[in-house]
Amino acid sequence: MRKNKNGNVITEVDGIKFDSKLEAKRWQQLKVLESTGQIGNLRRQVKYVLIPAQRIDGKLIEHECSYKADFCYYRRGELVVEDVKGYRRGATYNIFVIKRKLMLEKHGIQVHEITEKDMWK
Repeated sequence: MRKNKNGNVITEVDGIKFDSKLEAKRWQQLKVLESTGQIGNLRRQVKYVLIPAQRIDGKLIEHECSYKADFCYYRRGELVVEDVKGYRRGATYNIFVIKRKLMLEKHGIQVHEITEKDMWK
């Protein structure tokens, strides 16, 4: 059983590797919603640039800062961006919070945190 940097178990569904069992389960839920026409254009691991790379005289000074959404889709014509979270603590979560705020500031997109509790509503 392989784990990722956060200690989650890497899980494969539909030939796709997910960072956690929870993320894989959410994918399965979203695929059902897409198949029934409740959502459309389901995508995963969508990259958004938050701060572009910075160069001086062509030399890279700072790499870009980006956010990778777990899932993006359209529901009733509106873009929905989701990030599946099994925890709300620690340095990794704190970085996510900053990136979530930058997504709203830079792109006008509110990232929806999905927890295990949310998935059973």
